[in-house]
Amino acid sequence: MIEQVAIAFEHKDYQTAAKLLKQLLVESPEHPWVQFYLGRLHEVSGKLQDAEKVYRQLLRDTRNTRIVTLARQGLRRLQEIELEERQRAISQATADGNNSELGVLILEPLSNELKTEASRNFAQIMQLDPYTARLLLPSRGWRLYRIGQVGELKFYGKQLQQAGIPCFWATIAQIQQIQVYQVKYFQESTPQATVVCRNETNQLGSLTFDWSEVTARVVGLLPIFEQVVDVDAYRKLEWKTQTQDYTQFCDLHIPGRRCILRLYDNGYEFQQGLEIIPQANQNTIRINWNSLSSWINQQLPQVQIWSDFTSFADTTLDQTEMLGHIKSHIHLLRREQTNWDSAFHLYSGLVFVKYANKSYK
Repeated sequence: MIEQVAIAFEHKDYQTAAKLLKQLLVESPEHPWVQFYLGRLHEVSGKLQDAEKVYRQLLRDTRNTRIVTLARQGLRRLQEIELEERQRAISQATADGNNSELGVLILEPLSNELKTEASRNFAQIMQLDPYTARLLLPSRGWRLYRIGQVGELKFYGKQLQQAGIPCFWATIAQIQQIQVYQVKYFQESTPQATVVCRNETNQLGSLTFDWSEVTARVVGLLPIFEQVVDVDAYRKLEWKTQTQDYTQFCDLHIPGRRCILRLYDNGYEFQQGLEIIPQANQNTIRINWNSLSSWINQQLPQVQIWSDFTSFADTTLDQTEMLGHIKSHIHLLRREQTNWDSAFHLYSGLVFVKYANKSYK
């Protein structure tokens, strides 16, 4: 009867093949050829996951070299079908003009207890080997995983979310639409806060807001590089670029006004406006900044602080082309351009985009 099944498949008479297989599955359910043609029937019926299970089971259990070869060929066909379907779905997802915009796909951290199953799902969705997939899933902080058309990123992102892998996506345009004000100093703190600040065209003005409008606070350190003279292995003098110091940044997010208030230690005028730090002119910048940070903590005790910028930057700094599309709104005196500035604005902007809508629904 196996021969009849083979003939039926050869003539694409799948109805007859199904009837014959139904009987064979009662008489000899474990027979390798019966299982192989069951897998073929699943395949031609569009039950691709069932077909894959049968083919993989045959590879594990049978020693018949002919069946092993056919099962491997079946798995290759399934992979080709999946790839074609995926490409078709991606083409549809990016057909809309808005979905063709440049975007980023961000992986969110997972506990180690969840990583084993998540890495298997991640590997299957993204066509990776399980070991690489596990290494890519972050345990702490966000990881910039992919850059491309946001329609494609959304396609993958939804599959990852359905598989229990936390992630989100955003367009570079969304980041660029956020207004950034450079805070010079606080002028008032009660009943409302007022800051003196500069806008994107460097115009000086003031902005008054309720502390309750602030939904997030993003902090980070940006390195300051200097050229220094060093001695190489041959005792010759050479110039090297080294990190000499760090500048501390703090962003206050006000999504209701689509803006970020940006403060940094060397740009804040501690001796102007509201007296937050007594005798500020006698302190170091570090002491003044720490005091200012503590004061802001008191004003915003319930607001989440995002402080994993450095780990995020490790996954981002080599993406020079993408970061080149991002205006950093950071005005440090630098001898050479660096990706650190744009990376910080991207990080802060992603926090803004991800949580702004949730705060004001």
